[in-house]
Amino acid sequence: MRTPLRLYMAMSLDGYVAGPDDRPGQELGVGGGRLFDWLDHRMADGVDGQVFREALATGAVISGRRTFELAGRWQGDHHDGVPIHVLTHHADPGDEPPGSARFYTDVDRCADEARAAAGDRAVLVHGAGAAQALLAAGQLDELEIHLVPVLLGGGRRLFEPVGTGSVELEPVRRLEGRDATHLRYRVVR
Repeated sequence: MRTPLRLYMAMSLDGYVAGPDDRPGQELGVGGGRLFDWLDHRMADGVDGQVFREALATGAVISGRRTFELAGRWQGDHHDGVPIHVLTHHADPGDEPPGSARFYTDVDRCADEARAAAGDRAVLVHGAGAAQALLAAGQLDELEIHLVPVLLGGGRRLFEPVGTGSVELEPVRRLEGRDATHLRYRVVR
């Protein structure tokens, strides 16, 4: 069994992962911060804390370039010094990302190197663009959606039509947290 690439994404009930006008200085868009209220309780002994600790137990990160930049490049360390693999359409040779981060323009190479770096731990995937590219390439294995009971009414959607056709998902787990329902699905191949 291959090391899973697992998307971790907080999402509103109407499918948005950021509110309208997400940009530097307003990274989650208007009202998008609500999607992460469940993390305020991450140090508690509840389900939300369990899910947060699982995410931080991953062995590598794959991020989309936009997410990487909006997150301030995580100052080169997403968590515990794990390697950060950044999917991008273009990598400027003079742009050296900080810490262990590397840019990739090839989706399959990015996925393969992230799996190798993670060893026997899952790879954490961040960003709608990265998720869409990995799914289209047949590389995304699981989706962990932190479903938040709010309707943002606009913003950045997790999945836009990308020409992948229908994708079947198998429910793997459902956990009820304080401010979110944590759903894990396996991509059926």
